[in-house]
Amino acid sequence: MKFSALLLVVAGVVETSNAFVPFAPRAVVTGPLAMNKPFFADSEDTEQVAEAPAEAPAAAEAPAPTAGESSFEDEVEELAQEEIRKLKKASKFKTAGGVEYAPWMNMSADEEDEIRKVMKSKAEARRKRQLEEASASGALIMDSQAQELSGGGLQTKVINGDVELEWTTSSEAATKGFIIKRRAARTEEFEVLASWEDWGPLASKGPQGGSYRYLDSTTTPGGWVYRVTECENSGATNDICQALVDVQTEEEQRGAVIAAVGISVFAIAAVAAGILLDPVGGY
Repeated sequence: MKFSALLLVVAGVVETSNAFVPFAPRAVVTGPLAMNKPFFADSEDTEQVAEAPAEAPAAAEAPAPTAGESSFEDEVEELAQEEIRKLKKASKFKTAGGVEYAPWMNMSADEEDEIRKVMKSKAEARRKRQLEEASASGALIMDSQAQELSGGGLQTKVINGDVELEWTTSSEAATKGFIIKRRAARTEEFEVLASWEDWGPLASKGPQGGSYRYLDSTTTPGGWVYRVTECENSGATNDICQALVDVQTEEEQRGAVIAAVGISVFAIAAVAAGILLDPVGGY
């Protein structure tokens, strides 16, 4: 009896202990153990993620130039190729069999380089003039004859290093005379060259207006902006016209003349050779 009672007590204790042990399926026990992290571990991980430097954004690529934009080199090359095509077209006269009349007149690489130099100087002068007109347009106003200061009203001519100015008015109802000013290119300050008070030909020609001329013999090589200002009887002044003038040195003038003459002679010689050596014409 004692032994049976002891067995019953032991069995009861075992059942009681099993009641407090949680049941875990075998698949969970043998798999990876997911341990709960302490509260301070989660906060540290969050701070580390927040402090991690963000990846630098990719550098924005420079926008590609539009089709309408062209560089200075492209402009020079385009002008040079156009001139070269003209000369080559004039020099390539051929017989019915396809033989050139004057192969010795073909253009060499050195001659093409000379043409590029001439076209470069022309392109530089054109761009300089455009920049000057654009910079001056912000200060231009309308005068009493409603002429816009765009350079169109003032005609210029360079004669042996001197600059001749000419402009015409159609009405001078309240005009005393005119003042001629000049400034170097890419500068702001104008200097007075002549005034109607000091030089009689600049005084008003009357209500009907007229033509005016002035010769500036004090200029030096470089770019110059000339401006004509109208002085009214009331004391008011109006800028009526202006123009940009590029005065070249003697060497630049000789180089331009030689290049122009060389190109003209080459073209004329090519045409003449084709006419003289053409057996089909019978002349």
